[in-house]
Amino acid sequence: MEEAVESANLQMTTISNHYFGDDDPDEPALSISVIENMKEEYGLFVWPCSVVLAEYVWQQRLRFSGASVVELGAGTSLPGLVAAKLGAKVTLTDDANRLEVLDNMRRVCHLNELNCNILGLTWGVWDASVFTLFPTIILGADVLYDTSAFDDLFATVTFLLQSSPGSIFITTYHNRSGHHLIEFLMVKWGLKCVKLIDCFSFMPSQKASGLSGNLQLAEIILNTEVSS
Repeated sequence: MEEAVESANLQMTTISNHYFGDDDPDEPALSISVIENMKEEYGLFVWPCSVVLAEYVWQQRLRFSGASVVELGAGTSLPGLVAAKLGAKVTLTDDANRLEVLDNMRRVCHLNELNCNILGLTWGVWDASVFTLFPTIILGADVLYDTSAFDDLFATVTFLLQSSPGSIFITTYHNRSGHHLIEFLMVKWGLKCVKLIDCFSFMPSQKASGLSGNLQLAEIILNTEVSS
C-alpha cells in the first residue's frame, strides 16, 4: 500500500522551468527549475504571486546581491531561489509541520546547485529558529490569503523587521477584498507601506499573458514615526 501511494505521488510530480532576463529560453540570463507536486494537499505549486515576486527580484537584482534574505511561506521557493542565484544569502522557510514541503525545498536547492538554508518557521511561534534570522529583505509570495493567519504573519514580519533595522518586507498578493484589513494590521503592528504597485505594470508581456486577477506588490517597513 505504501509503495502504491509513493508511486502515485511520483506520478503527480513535475519539473517546471522559469526564465529571467531574456525572451529566448535557450539563452536566458538566469533560469530556475522547480519541483512541483500536483497533489492538492501538498500545496507545491508555483502560484502566480510567486512568479510575479520572482520577476520583481530579478528586476531589482542590484538590491539582492549580497543581501540577507528570508522567504516566508516559501513553498516551491521561486523568489528565494532567484535571490540566491543573484548572490543573496537566502533562508527558505515554511511551516515547521509541513515536512514534505521542507524536503522539497532541499531537493529544489540541490537541483539548482544552490546552498540555501532551509528552516521550519511557523508564523507566530517563537522557537529558537526565529531568533537566528537577521534579514535585510523578507520575501512573501501569496502569504496574504488566509485572514485567520494574518496576525501571526504580521507578528513574525514585525519581529524580523525589528531584528534588522533598515530591513524591508516585499510581498505579492491577490487583492481579493481591498486593502482595508491589511492597512488595519499594518497600523496595529506599527508598519508602513512605502510602495504599492500593480504587478502587471512591471511584468514582461509573455509572463503577464498567463496571469489573471488583481495582483499587487507591496514593500513594507517599520513605521518609525509611531510613538512608543
